Amino acid sequence: MIIDSSVFSPHMLNDAAIAWNKCRLQIKERIGNQAYETWFKPIKPVKIEDELLTIQVPSQFFYEWLEDHYVQLIRDVLDQQLGKGFQLEYSVVIDQGDANSKPFTVQLPNVSNTNVRSGNGNGFSNPFEHRPLNQGDTNPQLNPSYSFDNFIEGDCNRLARSAGVAIAQRPGVTSFNPLMLYGGVGLGKTHLAQAIGNEIKRKMPEKFVLYVSSEKFANQFFEAIQNHNIQAFSNFYLQVDVLILDDVQFFEKKEKTQETFFHIFNHLHQLGKQIIMTSDRPPKDLVGLMERLVSRFKWGLTADLQQPDYETRIAIIKRKMHVDGIHIQDNVLEYLAYSVDTNIRELEGVLISLIANSSLVNKEIDLELAKQTLKSIVHDIDSEVGIDYIQKTVAEYFKIQVSMLSDKTRKKEIVIARQLAMFFAKEYTTHSLKTIGYYFGGRDHSTVIHAVQSINDMYDTNQSFKKTVDELRKKLKLKSI
Repeated sequence: MIIDSSVFSPHMLNDAAIAWNKCRLQIKERIGNQAYETWFKPIKPVKIEDELLTIQVPSQFFYEWLEDHYVQLIRDVLDQQLGKGFQLEYSVVIDQGDANSKPFTVQLPNVSNTNVRSGNGNGFSNPFEHRPLNQGDTNPQLNPSYSFDNFIEGDCNRLARSAGVAIAQRPGVTSFNPLMLYGGVGLGKTHLAQAIGNEIKRKMPEKFVLYVSSEKFANQFFEAIQNHNIQAFSNFYLQVDVLILDDVQFFEKKEKTQETFFHIFNHLHQLGKQIIMTSDRPPKDLVGLMERLVSRFKWGLTADLQQPDYETRIAIIKRKMHVDGIHIQDNVLEYLAYSVDTNIRELEGVLISLIANSSLVNKEIDLELAKQTLKSIVHDIDSEVGIDYIQKTVAEYFKIQVSMLSDKTRKKEIVIARQLAMFFAKEYTTHSLKTIGYYFGGRDHSTVIHAVQSINDMYDTNQSFKKTVDELRKKLKLKSI
């Protein structure tokens, strides 16, 4: 037992030990040695004050077992040994602590007490008390438009989505607790996390599901500190069945907020409640978070959401156009999928702009309109140097038609120009090798790799060619400034 001596005086501990010793001897006589060794020997007396005996039990489960199976026995023994006016209180160990942190315990009443003391300045608060929740309290704060149906599955997110579906069927029961979803901006973390919550609410409306951003959680906590109602803040979150916490990296360097969430996490997890979190990076890279908190993030499943691959982008575009009742030609579909390969949010923004432009000019969506619409957007994505501009610059330098960079011809000067354009596309844009190859006559990624390597080799061995590369690089750099 670990007790903070600054809170309890020695005579409190001594008196509590004497009182509890009387009780436990009688309990042992009535239940037998084996049950006593299992459920009562680990109990430690903490204090006795104002006809209230406090005993410490090692876990929440331990407390609940005693209350479920021995509540009447404990009540009878208390009445006989200490008097009918005495009450019992449990000090439940939630976290044992470590070398840098004290153990965390909470005070819980014996449910058979007829006059339980509660949270005021003179009594003992019950942080796990299940007060009735009104309708406003149970608002899940979920966006109903986020669902599994409109979350397109691909290689980039299959593990995360599969885990989400399993959790939605059996929240808190699977080994995916907690579920940590991580990835860059616009890859669908919030969509998937809320889709899980919406599906749980649909199937199990009695569940208290709550979505909250880490920023909002922290702000609520700061407000609770200012209003001196931290207990009420904790009580509310301790009643949640499914907690969805978005962007946990926001907790970095907020030590008090982390400490509070740590204890809420422990309690919910211990009771089998489901916890879902999102982050922009994996737990091991979350700098500024307590080590013991990060370790708990790793208890369940950590799944990343990556940039959508070509096939997934195709599926996203098809679904968006289908929902909006718009037919799109295959060549336009492929152009869009190849041109925007950064993230889902960027792709959806492009589609919205394309549909808006089509409506404004009253023109069917074709390849020309798609290129016009993407011109400024892709320009921004590519750090102001797009593949089209690179092709135009290289073609002008070699005095050839831009279209020749995509031809099948094997003429040496065309091959070198094509390889240079691929080389600069790799250097100046964020496009994948596969996308770059598409812009050069649908060539595969291995052709791009070969082109980049060939240019690097010639640059190191041929001074005349080195001069050509440097001149072209200056032209492109002027564009990016």
